[in-house]
Amino acid sequence: MDTRAYRLQAKTAKALAHPTRIGILEMLRGGERCVCEMEPELTASQANISQHLAVLRDSNLVVARRDGVRMMYRVTDERVFRVLDLMGSIAHDQLDAARQALAALETVAA
Repeated sequence: MDTRAYRLQAKTAKALAHPTRIGILEMLRGGERCVCEMEPELTASQANISQHLAVLRDSNLVVARRDGVRMMYRVTDERVFRVLDLMGSIAHDQLDAARQALAALETVAA
């Protein structure tokens, strides 16, 4: 068993385990963006977004390039969007199951 591979997977999963970072990646789904473009949509400060981008960069999920005074960010591997889509699908199914369980409880209580 090669635990190095597991550690790398865990690092990637940890980078994806924050709503702001998921939001950043979703914004980058449309292509390269500057922090200044993310700030209004994410309702977070530029400093906070930059911290989250640092985590994503450290996990090799995004890269940056300088364009004059702006730093432009893009996703390094488009497959991350398949991961986000799968995570969203799982969350949707879990929400549906929770709604069904609540509806069943309401029926029993009535």
